[in-house]
Amino acid sequence: MIQTSLLPNGIRIITDSSETSDSVSLGVWVSVGARYETADINGISHMLEHMAFKGTTTRSAFDISKEIEDVGGIINAYTGKDMTAYYVRVLKENQDLGLDIITDIVQNSVMDKEELEKEKGVIIQEINMQNDTPDDLVFDYYHSVAYSDQPLGRAILGTAETVRRIDSQKLLDYMHTQYTTERMIVSASGAVNHDEFVEKCAQKLTTVSTHKMQNSVPAKYIGGEKRVVKPHEQVNLVFGFEGFSYNHPDYYVGSVLSAILGGGMSSRLFQEIREKRGLVYSIYAFNSPETDTGTFGVYAGTGENEVAELMPVLCDELIRLPDTLTEEEINRAKARMRASILMRLENMASHAEMNAIDMIVHGQLVPKQEVIAKINAIEKSDLERVARLLLKQKPTLAAIGPITHVMPYEQILDRLK
Repeated sequence: MIQTSLLPNGIRIITDSSETSDSVSLGVWVSVGARYETADINGISHMLEHMAFKGTTTRSAFDISKEIEDVGGIINAYTGKDMTAYYVRVLKENQDLGLDIITDIVQNSVMDKEELEKEKGVIIQEINMQNDTPDDLVFDYYHSVAYSDQPLGRAILGTAETVRRIDSQKLLDYMHTQYTTERMIVSASGAVNHDEFVEKCAQKLTTVSTHKMQNSVPAKYIGGEKRVVKPHEQVNLVFGFEGFSYNHPDYYVGSVLSAILGGGMSSRLFQEIREKRGLVYSIYAFNSPETDTGTFGVYAGTGENEVAELMPVLCDELIRLPDTLTEEEINRAKARMRASILMRLENMASHAEMNAIDMIVHGQLVPKQEVIAKINAIEKSDLERVARLLLKQKPTLAAIGPITHVMPYEQILDRLK
């Protein structure tokens, strides 16, 4: 059973109770991420997530990990464009410990200067690792072109230069202005009693800042291309268009369309480009939403010579999509999406995360049967309309590797016409 409460200080609490569960997944989600950063502190949201585990006023970095692992629990965190999350999974008898540690690190982190200097080195290694992982890096390039000179287009990790410039005081100031009661959601799923959990949250979350919430910079899709020559064996590329925000009426239409285009082994791109032509090992389509925009596109990893054939075929598949949709593939894509939603509901950690994200994105919980009803209601004509709408937009292309044979951008535009 899902229940919600609002603490007097404005923090929202969500519980999703299960009588059959022996564990509890709980965490704090803060609706702030890389989109709230200025260029000079790019990467600070991610750095703050790292430093939260490096000691509080009552616990050392070792204490944080040891206390959780002493009871067999798991603790972790992640940073996105619009949110940062800190979460644990513990047995039901240890949920008080889990809540105590999570609320401690989001309120009482000390941002020790020595620890910060060490962690900067760790983060720079993480940046270097991503720079050596072209199938990740190409998405950063893609966003830097699709949303150039905007917070949404900057990398979540920041750059080595911006990471080095951030000091302890900037981290503490950022936490005070951005980790506020209005932005904070505590979500728990599993063997949890709602009223008891709310009372404990009220007792522990007493020093969260009440600083007035600041909005992120609105996104503006630009589009274009970025090509980077690197001595790799493969070309990694992303090609796409502006998509749909979480709340856009065509968001689920776009999701079904991406499943038809490249959502599995039976999808069009997998069958035509990998199975029939053998041009790639990996290819898939995506429909990725943000709060006020989104991206719809295709990722592919291919060889230096094969990419010459890949791009024309990819363009042709996009062009023919709206005029060749079949009821069979539409139904298969819908079934895939329904199954994905329902299977996630079997995982307590997914429950806690989905409920928190619903509250951040929609301001309320969205029943999953309501989502499934929206998917079921999508008609062939909706998919045809959205496929044509996407093709009218200015595309974005990012490519890394031996890119000599990647079709020129102007030729891509001509072919799509």
